[in-house]
Amino acid sequence: MATTTLTVWSDLGCPWATLALATLRRAARERGRELDIEHRNFPLELFNSRPTPKAELDIEVAGIAGLRTDLGWRPWSGPAASYPVTMIPAMAAVRATAARAGNRAADQLDAALRAAFYRHSRCISLTSVILDVAGECPDVHGGALAADLAAGAGIQAVHDDWRAARDLGVQGSPQIEAGGVTLTNPGVEMSWSAGPGEGFLRLDAYDDAWVDQVLATGR
Repeated sequence: MATTTLTVWSDLGCPWATLALATLRRAARERGRELDIEHRNFPLELFNSRPTPKAELDIEVAGIAGLRTDLGWRPWSGPAASYPVTMIPAMAAVRATAARAGNRAADQLDAALRAAFYRHSRCISLTSVILDVAGECPDVHGGALAADLAAGAGIQAVHDDWRAARDLGVQGSPQIEAGGVTLTNPGVEMSWSAGPGEGFLRLDAYDDAWVDQVLATGR
């Protein structure tokens, strides 16, 4: 089976990155291709020195989910106190999984954590939730991941990615790099009634033709 090797810079709590990854994974399945994704972090909370505001994320999620109902996203239904204030533990778990078990296992965990947050309103800041979600991933060894997280594995990698993103001029979440092609938040046509966080988002269109450009870099 043909494989496309790529790097995706993203924040696990970024709806735009989650949309891009869902689009990539679905297109690869439909075309009978494998994805070898190196997940690198663009940790918004480190760039902005604050948690990403829930009110702003709610607007973005509603705009995306209203157009792309196939994603299965739902409004946050958990208690307010259980809303994740940080995504660093979840991103660290993905990086720790990649270091131990490779990109395929890490991508399974990344996808499962995003589903837990966007579809099932789970607090993926918590180690117990991360490990429970990891149990759904066939290539992730839960016991090994538990030991890695207890030892702090992956945290340094998140901070290293943050510094690398600044040094390399990564433009945001998501940025997709494959075979000399670099795309930032591809396919999105949107506008705001006022500034982000102040007005309402209108997602005018989402053109997934960019996926063919990425998949064409495979072998």
